[in-house]
Amino acid sequence: MKKLNIAIIGQGRSGKDIHGAYYRSEENRYFTVKYVVDADAFRRRVSEEIYPGCNTFSDYTELFAFDDIDLVVNATYSDMHYAITKDLLLHGKNVLVEKPFARSRYECDELMKIARDKGLTLAVFQQTFLAPFYKFTYDTIRSGKLGDVKQINIRYNGFSRRWDWQTLQKKCAGSTYNTGPHPIGMALGFLDFDPDTRVVYSKLDTALTSGDADDYAKILLTAPHKPVVDIEISSIDAYSNYNIKVLGTKGTLKATPGAYEMTYIQDGENPERPVVETFLKDDAGNPMYCVEKLVKHTDAENFVGSAFDVGTATLYEQLYYKITEGREMTVTAQMAAAIISVIEEVHAANPLPLKY
Repeated sequence: MKKLNIAIIGQGRSGKDIHGAYYRSEENRYFTVKYVVDADAFRRRVSEEIYPGCNTFSDYTELFAFDDIDLVVNATYSDMHYAITKDLLLHGKNVLVEKPFARSRYECDELMKIARDKGLTLAVFQQTFLAPFYKFTYDTIRSGKLGDVKQINIRYNGFSRRWDWQTLQKKCAGSTYNTGPHPIGMALGFLDFDPDTRVVYSKLDTALTSGDADDYAKILLTAPHKPVVDIEISSIDAYSNYNIKVLGTKGTLKATPGAYEMTYIQDGENPERPVVETFLKDDAGNPMYCVEKLVKHTDAENFVGSAFDVGTATLYEQLYYKITEGREMTVTAQMAAAIISVIEEVHAANPLPLKY
């Protein structure tokens, strides 16, 4: 198997510790890091140590002189994703861009059109779609085990404060642009990316952040004949103990990236009770509360792997075969663009004051 040559732009937390962790792992049988770009001299020196034989540059445009690059990974600041990805595509490079795909749907559509016109691969690093906990939840919903699903709650919450560039609107940052692609993406996935999906409520606000971008977000999505999906991304929730909760007519599923628990009923074990129009009474004739002990079952299990290992490795494996054989990927640029459509709409409905 011939390995493909990668150039990666950006050696921050994502470029070095997420993408880089995969490049340096045994799971990577597909790519060789040949070029690294970062404006910081220290990060370039570190890159030369952890990727022996690679060439490093301070400016991504220096990559245009090389024809042996099979894929460029754009792990720059979020506000740079669109412009750099566009430049790379116009210079004939296949691109994997970090989330968020871009700031607006218009920018996403333009990038996808350039890639189509030039016959290039354009992918977006939304590996949560390939994480075991998302795939298990998706499959469980489709199996009917939980009955008719009425509501799905997705929580990416914590109790903490940030003060880095990810708190600034001018950097295309904040909770919805930074964290939001994961829960919003899952929500759209649970709704089958229905084109009639709509935002029925949204609120953005600032709570603990040191910057001017949102660190509190509440978004409700739904589509015709589909459940309501309640999304929350909050920096002021000290008691959230799940990431996904699914409420169906036959049971409830609670999941984190590490484990799930599911309580459900089975057909035939709880026959329907006839309605009593008068008050209920016990054997002595005293009034009693209407309560029934259902026959219930509970399953619980840990997941093996997460978005950061299994999800990343799977996305890169699919990307290899997309470039070499034209195979379709699970996560498409169109899916990532749909996520940006929701984020853009929510921001338009909830403008926050610019301070920086």
